[in-house]
Amino acid sequence: MSAQQNDPVIVNDELDLLEALVPLAGRDIVELGCGAATLARSLLARHPDSRVTGLEVDERQHAKNLAAPQPGLRFVAAGAQAIPFPDASFDLALMLKSLHHVPLPLLGPALGEVDRVLRPHGLLYVSEPVFAGPLNEVTRLFNDEQVVRAAAQAALDAALATGAWEQVAQRFFEVPVSFRDFADFEQRMMRPTYADHRIDDAKRAAVGAAFAPHLTAEGARFTRPMHVRLLRKTR
Repeated sequence: MSAQQNDPVIVNDELDLLEALVPLAGRDIVELGCGAATLARSLLARHPDSRVTGLEVDERQHAKNLAAPQPGLRFVAAGAQAIPFPDASFDLALMLKSLHHVPLPLLGPALGEVDRVLRPHGLLYVSEPVFAGPLNEVTRLFNDEQVVRAAAQAALDAALATGAWEQVAQRFFEVPVSFRDFADFEQRMMRPTYADHRIDDAKRAAVGAAFAPHLTAEGARFTRPMHVRLLRKTR
């Protein structure tokens, strides 16, 4: 990772990277842990002949998604470890910053489920944040994801070791992330609807002190290092 950190590739829109790696026209796609489905919505705007199914376990986010329908896009309340679709339903599975959110004992079963619902030689695109960088040093004060992010990568390695998958591409890049002020950071990062980071006054003060040196008149600007792995089923 050192070479990428010294000379990072900045990606403003990850859809551009996905599109460069994977044919997206006319595809049946499942996104696991879709959140607000931002990339999925943009993907369908570019490729209206494709179809995207977004799975989400956060009930509040799922309700927001259902309230904003879009042609070609459907939402289902479900997790990656139990995908409620028949075998060989999709050409491509997306996991965008979501694999490390799967409970550790369910990482293997979740990847097994992805294998099941993908068609022969289907693709799995996994984009995971790297545990490094100034933004990470702030967020780890209330949400230390070192263990779960490492476990996500280990689960991919274990899946590859079975011979059921082959890795066909890998990319390292950085994504710009900005916040208007600490209140914006607190709302978006410290108090998401899908997790309780148990923020008390002392923790809020400590995070605020770590955030303050990054704040300028234009807000706080960071880059988040990312690691993409593209896997293909071998059968």
